[in-house]
Amino acid sequence: MRDARIAAMIPFNRPHLTGREFAYIDEAIHGGQLSGNGRFTRRCHALLERQLGARRVLLTHSCTAALEMAALLLDLAPGDEIILPSYTFVSTANAFVLRDAVPVFVDIRPETMNLDERLIEAAITSRTKAIVAVHYGGVACDMDRVMDIAARHGLAVVEDAAQALGATYKGRPLGSIGQLGALSFHETKNVISGEGGALIVNDDRFSARAEILWEKGTNRSGFFRGEVEKYTWVDVGSSFLPSEVTAAFLLAQLEDADAILRRRLQLWDRYYTLFGDPSLVVLDIGRPHVPAGCRHNAHMFYVLLPEGIDRPALLRAMNERGVNTVFHYVPLHSSPAGRRFGRTSGDLAVTDRLSARLIRLPLWADMADADQDLVVEVFASSLAAAPSR
Repeated sequence: MRDARIAAMIPFNRPHLTGREFAYIDEAIHGGQLSGNGRFTRRCHALLERQLGARRVLLTHSCTAALEMAALLLDLAPGDEIILPSYTFVSTANAFVLRDAVPVFVDIRPETMNLDERLIEAAITSRTKAIVAVHYGGVACDMDRVMDIAARHGLAVVEDAAQALGATYKGRPLGSIGQLGALSFHETKNVISGEGGALIVNDDRFSARAEILWEKGTNRSGFFRGEVEKYTWVDVGSSFLPSEVTAAFLLAQLEDADAILRRRLQLWDRYYTLFGDPSLVVLDIGRPHVPAGCRHNAHMFYVLLPEGIDRPALLRAMNERGVNTVFHYVPLHSSPAGRRFGRTSGDLAVTDRLSARLIRLPLWADMADADQDLVVEVFASSLAAAPSR
């Protein structure tokens, strides 16, 4: 058995490089354009549109920016309401709060940690404008039911697919099902550019305006295509474009997305098998669940601790022994800003209970099997010694 006390630190994440990133960056630098919407940006757009089957994809400097563009496109008025899970990153809510909308927090399904679609209709009021479906860990929400509810109530659907590139629902890429979607290329994601994101436009009604918002509220792109005689300020907007350096790095990653996905799935499956060991199952360790019809992308592997375990003590023990393990979101409805800007719909008991038990384990594309073995060994021994709350 490896001695975890003398092992090198196993980080939670280690960015993967394909080997072409720096050559592409050098090409961008010598190509004479470093500002956004150049050749590498357009190549990324074309590749993502093919992969997703999307009407339009626009690179952004973050997934947060893509969500902010989605909020702008929905033309929200003060007091309009957006339904979303409380168990998500702050950007999911912030993008709409910036437009003076009210996030309405709904509980999650215990199997997937995703928005519980059975609770959506009870949260709808005359002010509701959209549903935000967050695909937690790259596992799809029940998009048939979400889209059906939205259609019957005249609501838009925004997919927060920050963690979901490469994942599908009944064969359809996540991010391509709702009217709008958002991707992240943050360094913790499967495919990265350090910081970065993309807005996915699946409804032609939003396509032309999305480009204008993306270009700081101007019709600059139309001007360069010869569609207008001069470009000028025509709408609200902001500086959402990433640089060509970022796009060049991203292109190398996108070209290897399938290979990255295959390796991450191998590692995820191996974790799943290791955590199915009877000695751990008897302790009531919860593992991720992937519903039928969903193909996940192995974005993360989490476990749910047994009830009553002192999670901070367990995390300290694992980190002290060289395995960087972390928890995830503090539910937004319990945060100071969540209480100030949003409201809850119904009881969020599942969110409260499971968010306190969840820990995320190290997972990255270049991880070795031996690293995984050590993670599980350290987890098992730390859990056995962990105090109860």
